[in-house]
Amino acid sequence: MLSQYLQTAMRHARYEILRDDGSFYGEIQECQGVYANAATLENCREELAEVLEDWLLFRIYHHLAIPPIEGMTPSVRKEMAA
Repeated sequence: MLSQYLQTAMRHARYEILRDDGSFYGEIQECQGVYANAATLENCREELAEVLEDWLLFRIYHHLAIPPIEGMTPSVRKEMAA
């Protein structure tokens, strides 16, 4: 379920080329604070995926709300977390 959520969230990523230095900026608007910046689009995608994974694990660990994406919200059962 987590990997499916991550893949779905990455499909919502939006990228742009920054005018000042030509680097790539990517973000997932549904996931507040998930963004990345890198010299190439591929590196930006890789960095964004890492940031998203860290963001998701942090929110799960701290019992914070996770926004649904395409109707999907990951959850962790207590017996699995122990």
